[in-house]
Amino acid sequence: MSATTRAWLQRGVVAAIWLVAFLLWRNHQISNDLSTTEAGQRFIDAIDAAWWGLLAFFGVYLLRPIVLFPASVLTIMGGVLFGPVGGTIAVIIASNTSAMIAFGVGRLLGKPPGAPVADVVDADVGDVADSLVGRWSAKLRENSFETVFVMRLIFLPYDLVSYVCGALRIKWTSFLLATALGSIPGTISFVLLGASLERIDQGLDGINPLAIVAGVVIFVVSIFTSRVIKKRQTTS
Repeated sequence: MSATTRAWLQRGVVAAIWLVAFLLWRNHQISNDLSTTEAGQRFIDAIDAAWWGLLAFFGVYLLRPIVLFPASVLTIMGGVLFGPVGGTIAVIIASNTSAMIAFGVGRLLGKPPGAPVADVVDADVGDVADSLVGRWSAKLRENSFETVFVMRLIFLPYDLVSYVCGALRIKWTSFLLATALGSIPGTISFVLLGASLERIDQGLDGINPLAIVAGVVIFVVSIFTSRVIKKRQTTS
């Protein structure tokens, strides 16, 4: 079997597993008429106070990028289940691990047929350099850490960033470090929100106003920080 055939086969298997997992989850939601928050609350009810609850939470978080379950909802669930401190620690570990899973899937799917796994693809984006996609692709290749850091701070879709970074084959160390640091403000905001809720399927009834204030402050600080970094990238 040629290298090109093996590469296409590998990509096909990964894509098939990804698609089947996503469709099974969507079928489960539709068959049981479950919204995202209702599914999350059922999970909370099932593992709350169980000794294996933390392990189950980690397991679901690792599967989350495959079925595209919203990271924000699961992060809020971490606050409901484990409180502000425990939830923050649990989510930081789980979210960064899940980001690496999505990064790895994107890397496998984006690997050109026949190219050795160790090679880094330096694609020429000349024709699209003036487009938004082209500019961000160039930035991701040239300034991986700062660009991913900014993307996390401004709350771009979590899984999309991970898959794209993997497909563009940026250095995994830069991706992981930028994700770990850039996701902290959002993680704390959503965990605090979850820690002030008793249930996630009843809106914001009973929410602690301090959680809202803290979340807004952290959000504003993260946006301001991202603007400063983007300005430095522009002038450098």
